[in-house]
Amino acid sequence: MRMKDQTRFNNTITSFDAINAQDPNQINIDGKPQPKELVYAARLSEMLNRYAPEASEALKLAVRAQHIQRWISPRSDYPMTKPGYMQWRSNLKKHHAELASKVMQEQGYDAETIEQVASLLKKENLSTNADTQTLEDVIVLAFLEHDLADFVEKYSDYTEEKFLTILRKSYLKMSEQGRAAALTLITIPENLVPVVLKAVG
Repeated sequence: MRMKDQTRFNNTITSFDAINAQDPNQINIDGKPQPKELVYAARLSEMLNRYAPEASEALKLAVRAQHIQRWISPRSDYPMTKPGYMQWRSNLKKHHAELASKVMQEQGYDAETIEQVASLLKKENLSTNADTQTLEDVIVLAFLEHDLADFVEKYSDYTEEKFLTILRKSYLKMSEQGRAAALTLITIPENLVPVVLKAVG
């Protein structure tokens, strides 16, 4: 990447992070409260660097903006039904894409690259776009490494079979490369390894 392009990329990442730093939801990292979506974005970028270090610029930007300003549309604003959940997810994807596009326009990106990032954030063409599939792989890998333990604790009333069903749905979204990485690239809490192996097996 040329120096000018690298500067534009870095400035865009900084702008994404500045927005996510406003998240009122906090999580503890090494005993210190941090904005939840800022931490999530950094974790996704780190996972992408491990999983697909030669990723395109558009994919790197989409990964960083995956949950940008997510907190402005809480799940509780929608009916607690499957259609309500789907509408919530759909509206969030649209918001993430629109906000990321706005930031990229301000940083001088061309229309084609902006559209590529927006398409990734809306999860379009999952079966035909390699970058969309890589993004999906990275999301699941980051969840398994960083969020699975908290998820299990939060929903401790779930049966093992329900957990297995959830994990299998995530597993089915992944590519073969992503599935292999789930067993080799990431660190899963030792007590949860058996249930993950059972799910993917």
